[in-house]
Amino acid sequence: MREIKYNDIVNVIKNMIVQCGTVLPKDAYKAIKDAYENEKSQVSKEVLAQLLENADIAKNEQRPLCQDTGLAVFFVNIGDDVRVVGGNIRDAINEATEQGYKEAYLRASTCEPFSRANLKDTIGYNLPAIVHFDIVPGDKLDISYAAKGGGSENVSRAKVFPPAAGRQGIINYVKEVISDGGGNPCPPLTVGVGIGGTFEKACISSKHALFRDIGSTNEDDEMAKLEQEIKDELNKLGIGAMGMGGTQTVLAVHIESNPCHIASLPVSVNVQCHSSRHSHITI
Repeated sequence: MREIKYNDIVNVIKNMIVQCGTVLPKDAYKAIKDAYENEKSQVSKEVLAQLLENADIAKNEQRPLCQDTGLAVFFVNIGDDVRVVGGNIRDAINEATEQGYKEAYLRASTCEPFSRANLKDTIGYNLPAIVHFDIVPGDKLDISYAAKGGGSENVSRAKVFPPAAGRQGIINYVKEVISDGGGNPCPPLTVGVGIGGTFEKACISSKHALFRDIGSTNEDDEMAKLEQEIKDELNKLGIGAMGMGGTQTVLAVHIESNPCHIASLPVSVNVQCHSSRHSHITI
Protein backbone atom coordinates (compact mmCIF):
# COMPACT_ATOMS: atom_id res chain seq x y z
CA MET A 1 0.00 0.00 0.00
CA ARG A 2 1.44 3.36 -1.08
CA GLU A 3 0.87 6.33 1.20
CA ILE A 4 0.29 9.84 -0.16
CA LYS A 5 0.30 12.77 2.21
CA TYR A 6 -2.78 14.96 2.50
CA ASN A 7 -0.73 18.17 2.29
CA ASP A 8 1.01 16.98 -0.89
CA ILE A 9 -2.38 16.58 -2.56
CA VAL A 10 -3.44 20.04 -1.41
CA ASN A 11 -0.29 21.69 -2.78
CA VAL A 12 -0.44 19.91 -6.14
CA ILE A 13 -4.10 20.77 -6.76
CA LYS A 14 -3.70 24.36 -5.55
CA ASN A 15 -0.91 24.87 -8.09
CA MET A 16 -3.06 23.34 -10.85
CA ILE A 17 -5.85 25.80 -10.12
CA VAL A 18 -3.54 28.83 -10.03
CA GLN A 19 -1.90 27.77 -13.31
CA CYS A 20 -5.18 27.04 -15.09
CA GLY A 21 -6.79 30.26 -13.93
CA THR A 22 -4.12 32.43 -15.51
CA VAL A 23 -2.42 30.40 -18.27
CA LEU A 24 -4.43 29.02 -21.17
CA PRO A 25 -3.35 25.39 -21.79
CA LYS A 26 -1.16 24.84 -24.84
CA ASP A 27 -3.76 22.73 -26.66
CA ALA A 28 -6.45 25.41 -26.29
CA TYR A 29 -4.07 28.22 -27.29
CA LYS A 30 -2.97 26.30 -30.40
CA ALA A 31 -6.58 25.50 -31.32
CA ILE A 32 -7.58 29.18 -31.17
CA LYS A 33 -4.49 30.09 -33.19
CA ASP A 34 -5.42 27.49 -35.82
CA ALA A 35 -8.99 28.84 -35.85
CA TYR A 36 -7.59 32.31 -36.47
CA GLU A 37 -5.62 31.02 -39.47
CA ASN A 38 -8.65 29.22 -40.90
CA GLU A 39 -11.36 31.80 -40.19
CA LYS A 40 -12.96 33.29 -43.32
CA SER A 41 -14.76 36.19 -41.62
CA GLN A 42 -12.60 39.23 -40.97
CA VAL A 43 -14.74 40.24 -37.98
CA SER A 44 -14.40 36.85 -36.28
CA LYS A 45 -10.72 36.77 -37.20
CA GLU A 46 -10.25 40.00 -35.24
CA VAL A 47 -12.14 38.52 -32.27
CA LEU A 48 -9.89 35.46 -32.29
CA ALA A 49 -6.84 37.74 -32.35
CA GLN A 50 -8.23 39.49 -29.26
CA LEU A 51 -8.73 36.15 -27.50
CA LEU A 52 -5.09 35.27 -28.14
CA GLU A 53 -3.98 38.70 -26.92
CA ASN A 54 -6.10 38.24 -23.80
CA ALA A 55 -4.40 34.90 -23.12
CA ASP A 56 -0.97 36.49 -23.52
CA ILE A 57 -1.82 39.34 -21.12
CA ALA A 58 -3.26 36.93 -18.53
CA LYS A 59 -0.13 34.78 -18.65
CA ASN A 60 2.36 37.65 -18.56
CA GLU A 61 0.59 39.58 -15.82
CA GLN A 62 -0.67 36.51 -13.91
CA ARG A 63 -4.26 37.67 -14.07
CA PRO A 64 -7.43 35.58 -14.51
CA LEU A 65 -8.17 34.61 -18.11
CA CYS A 66 -11.82 35.56 -17.64
CA GLN A 67 -14.01 37.22 -15.01
CA ASP A 68 -15.96 33.94 -14.84
CA THR A 69 -13.37 31.73 -13.17
CA GLY A 70 -15.82 28.84 -13.05
CA LEU A 71 -16.73 26.10 -10.65
CA ALA A 72 -13.92 23.67 -9.85
CA VAL A 73 -14.63 20.28 -11.44
CA PHE A 74 -12.45 17.23 -10.82
CA PHE A 75 -12.22 13.67 -12.12
CA VAL A 76 -10.07 11.65 -9.72
CA ASN A 77 -8.89 8.08 -10.29
CA ILE A 78 -7.68 6.52 -7.04
CA GLY A 79 -5.43 3.49 -7.27
CA ASP A 80 -6.63 0.63 -5.08
CA ASP A 81 -3.14 0.47 -3.55
CA VAL A 82 -3.21 4.14 -2.45
CA ARG A 83 -3.90 5.41 1.05
CA VAL A 84 -4.17 9.10 1.86
CA VAL A 85 -2.36 9.95 5.11
CA GLY A 86 -3.29 12.91 7.28
CA GLY A 87 -6.82 13.54 6.09
CA ASN A 88 -9.62 12.77 3.67
CA ILE A 89 -9.05 13.16 -0.08
CA ARG A 90 -12.28 15.11 -0.63
CA ASP A 91 -11.27 17.51 2.14
CA ALA A 92 -7.86 17.91 0.48
CA ILE A 93 -9.50 18.80 -2.85
CA ASN A 94 -11.80 21.35 -1.22
CA GLU A 95 -8.96 22.92 0.79
CA ALA A 96 -6.81 23.15 -2.35
CA THR A 97 -9.70 24.70 -4.29
CA GLU A 98 -10.20 27.39 -1.67
CA GLN A 99 -6.47 28.14 -1.46
CA GLY A 100 -5.98 28.19 -5.23
CA TYR A 101 -8.94 30.43 -5.96
CA LYS A 102 -7.89 32.88 -3.27
CA GLU A 103 -4.20 32.89 -4.21
CA ALA A 104 -4.89 33.55 -7.90
CA TYR A 105 -7.60 36.14 -7.15
CA LEU A 106 -10.21 34.00 -8.88
CA ARG A 107 -13.87 34.78 -8.28
CA ALA A 108 -15.92 32.88 -5.70
CA SER A 109 -18.93 31.75 -7.76
CA THR A 110 -20.79 29.15 -5.69
CA CYS A 111 -24.12 30.24 -4.24
CA GLU A 112 -27.26 28.86 -2.63
CA PRO A 113 -29.68 27.93 -5.46
CA PHE A 114 -32.72 29.94 -4.30
CA SER A 115 -31.48 32.85 -2.19
CA ARG A 116 -28.42 33.19 -4.49
CA ALA A 117 -26.36 34.00 -1.39
CA ASN A 118 -22.63 33.49 -2.02
CA LEU A 119 -21.22 30.60 0.02
CA LYS A 120 -17.69 31.97 0.49
CA ASP A 121 -18.31 32.86 4.15
CA THR A 122 -20.28 29.73 5.06
CA ILE A 123 -19.27 26.58 3.16
CA GLY A 124 -16.06 28.10 1.78
CA TYR A 125 -14.52 30.12 -1.04
CA ASN A 126 -15.86 28.64 -4.31
CA LEU A 127 -16.82 25.47 -2.48
CA PRO A 128 -17.82 22.74 -2.66
CA ALA A 129 -15.74 21.47 -5.56
CA ILE A 130 -17.53 19.11 -7.96
CA VAL A 131 -15.65 15.80 -7.67
CA HIS A 132 -16.13 12.52 -9.57
CA PHE A 133 -14.20 9.62 -8.03
CA ASP A 134 -13.30 6.25 -9.53
CA ILE A 135 -11.30 3.35 -8.10
CA VAL A 136 -8.70 1.91 -10.50
CA PRO A 137 -5.89 -0.65 -10.23
CA GLY A 138 -2.46 0.59 -9.14
CA ASP A 139 -0.72 2.87 -6.67
CA LYS A 140 -1.21 6.23 -8.41
CA LEU A 141 -3.55 9.15 -7.94
CA ASP A 142 -4.71 10.67 -11.27
CA ILE A 143 -6.28 14.09 -10.93
CA SER A 144 -7.96 16.01 -13.77
CA TYR A 145 -9.23 19.53 -13.14
CA ALA A 146 -11.24 22.03 -15.16
CA ALA A 147 -12.80 25.41 -14.45
CA LYS A 148 -16.39 25.32 -15.73
CA GLY A 149 -17.96 28.70 -16.39
CA GLY A 150 -21.67 29.49 -16.19
CA GLY A 151 -22.13 30.68 -19.76
CA SER A 152 -21.06 27.39 -21.29
CA GLU A 153 -22.76 25.25 -18.65
CA ASN A 154 -26.07 27.07 -19.14
CA VAL A 155 -26.46 25.90 -22.75
CA SER A 156 -25.57 22.25 -22.01
CA ARG A 157 -28.37 19.70 -22.30
CA ALA A 158 -29.31 16.02 -22.05
CA LYS A 159 -32.08 13.93 -23.53
CA VAL A 160 -33.06 10.27 -23.70
CA PHE A 161 -33.97 9.30 -27.26
CA PRO A 162 -35.69 6.16 -28.54
CA PRO A 163 -33.11 3.82 -30.09
CA ALA A 164 -34.56 4.52 -33.55
CA ALA A 165 -33.12 8.07 -33.41
CA GLY A 166 -29.77 6.54 -34.26
CA ARG A 167 -26.64 8.28 -35.51
CA GLN A 168 -28.45 11.03 -37.41
CA GLY A 169 -30.64 11.80 -34.42
CA ILE A 170 -27.52 12.40 -32.32
CA ILE A 171 -26.00 14.70 -34.97
CA ASN A 172 -29.22 16.69 -35.25
CA TYR A 173 -29.50 17.05 -31.48
CA VAL A 174 -25.95 18.36 -31.07
CA LYS A 175 -26.57 20.86 -33.87
CA GLU A 176 -29.78 21.98 -32.16
CA VAL A 177 -28.03 22.53 -28.81
CA ILE A 178 -25.17 24.56 -30.31
CA SER A 179 -27.48 26.53 -32.61
CA ASP A 180 -29.78 27.46 -29.73
CA GLY A 181 -26.77 28.50 -27.64
CA GLY A 182 -25.52 30.90 -30.30
CA GLY A 183 -22.91 33.28 -28.93
CA ASN A 184 -23.93 32.81 -25.26
CA PRO A 185 -21.31 30.14 -24.39
CA CYS A 186 -18.48 32.33 -25.79
CA PRO A 187 -17.35 30.38 -28.85
CA PRO A 188 -15.22 28.98 -30.39
CA LEU A 189 -16.25 25.98 -28.33
CA THR A 190 -15.14 22.55 -27.30
CA VAL A 191 -18.17 20.24 -27.37
CA GLY A 192 -18.37 17.11 -25.23
CA VAL A 193 -20.93 14.48 -26.24
CA GLY A 194 -21.89 11.58 -23.97
CA ILE A 195 -23.70 8.73 -25.70
CA GLY A 196 -25.30 5.72 -24.03
CA GLY A 197 -25.20 4.50 -20.47
CA THR A 198 -28.01 5.90 -18.35
CA PHE A 199 -29.23 9.51 -18.16
CA GLU A 200 -26.66 10.50 -15.53
CA LYS A 201 -23.86 8.43 -17.12
CA ALA A 202 -24.33 10.29 -20.42
CA CYS A 203 -24.14 13.63 -18.59
CA ILE A 204 -20.96 12.74 -16.71
CA SER A 205 -19.40 11.31 -19.88
CA SER A 206 -20.10 14.48 -21.85
CA LYS A 207 -18.37 16.54 -19.17
CA HIS A 208 -15.43 14.14 -18.91
CA ALA A 209 -15.00 14.32 -22.70
CA LEU A 210 -14.13 18.01 -22.34
CA PHE A 211 -10.98 17.06 -20.42
CA ARG A 212 -9.40 15.51 -23.51
CA ASP A 213 -6.68 17.55 -25.18
CA ILE A 214 -8.09 19.58 -28.05
CA GLY A 215 -6.82 18.03 -31.26
CA SER A 216 -6.60 14.50 -29.88
CA THR A 217 -8.24 11.68 -31.82
CA ASN A 218 -10.84 9.31 -30.45
CA GLU A 219 -9.41 5.81 -29.99
CA ASP A 220 -12.47 4.33 -31.70
CA ASP A 221 -12.38 4.87 -35.47
CA GLU A 222 -16.16 5.18 -35.83
CA MET A 223 -16.34 7.70 -32.99
CA ALA A 224 -13.44 9.64 -34.52
CA LYS A 225 -15.36 9.89 -37.82
CA LEU A 226 -18.50 10.98 -35.99
CA GLU A 227 -16.57 13.66 -34.09
CA GLN A 228 -15.24 15.12 -37.32
CA GLU A 229 -18.64 14.97 -39.01
CA ILE A 230 -20.35 16.77 -36.12
CA LYS A 231 -17.57 19.36 -35.96
CA ASP A 232 -17.95 20.09 -39.68
CA GLU A 233 -21.72 20.44 -39.30
CA LEU A 234 -21.40 22.78 -36.31
CA ASN A 235 -18.93 25.01 -38.14
CA LYS A 236 -21.49 25.38 -40.94
CA LEU A 237 -23.90 27.05 -38.48
CA GLY A 238 -22.08 30.35 -39.01
CA ILE A 239 -22.08 31.43 -35.34
CA GLY A 240 -18.38 32.27 -35.30
CA ALA A 241 -16.15 33.60 -32.53
CA MET A 242 -18.22 35.15 -29.70
CA GLY A 243 -21.28 34.88 -31.95
CA MET A 244 -19.97 37.44 -34.45
CA GLY A 245 -20.52 35.18 -37.47
CA GLY A 246 -17.88 33.03 -39.12
CA THR A 247 -16.59 29.59 -40.01
CA GLN A 248 -14.84 28.64 -36.74
CA THR A 249 -17.61 28.09 -34.18
CA VAL A 250 -16.16 24.87 -32.74
CA LEU A 251 -12.56 23.95 -31.95
CA ALA A 252 -13.28 20.27 -31.30
CA VAL A 253 -15.98 17.67 -30.68
CA HIS A 254 -15.11 14.95 -28.15
CA ILE A 255 -17.35 11.89 -27.78
CA GLU A 256 -17.54 9.29 -25.01
CA SER A 257 -19.75 6.30 -25.79
CA ASN A 258 -21.10 3.72 -23.31
CA PRO A 259 -23.24 0.59 -23.53
CA CYS A 260 -26.90 1.36 -22.84
CA HIS A 261 -30.27 -0.31 -22.27
CA ILE A 262 -31.92 -1.88 -25.31
CA ALA A 263 -34.90 0.47 -24.91
CA SER A 264 -33.11 3.82 -24.69
CA LEU A 265 -30.45 6.07 -26.21
CA PRO A 266 -29.31 8.74 -23.72
CA VAL A 267 -27.38 11.67 -25.22
CA SER A 268 -25.79 14.60 -23.39
CA VAL A 269 -24.09 17.67 -24.82
CA ASN A 270 -21.73 19.58 -22.53
CA VAL A 271 -20.13 22.77 -23.80
CA GLN A 272 -16.85 24.46 -22.89
CA CYS A 273 -16.07 28.05 -23.88
CA HIS A 274 -12.98 29.17 -25.82
CA SER A 275 -11.09 29.43 -22.51
CA SER A 276 -10.75 25.68 -22.02
CA ARG A 277 -8.99 25.73 -18.65
CA HIS A 278 -8.07 22.13 -17.86
CA SER A 279 -5.12 20.23 -16.40
CA HIS A 280 -4.07 16.70 -15.47
CA ILE A 281 -1.48 15.39 -13.05
CA THR A 282 -0.48 12.00 -11.67
CA ILE A 283 0.86 11.63 -8.14
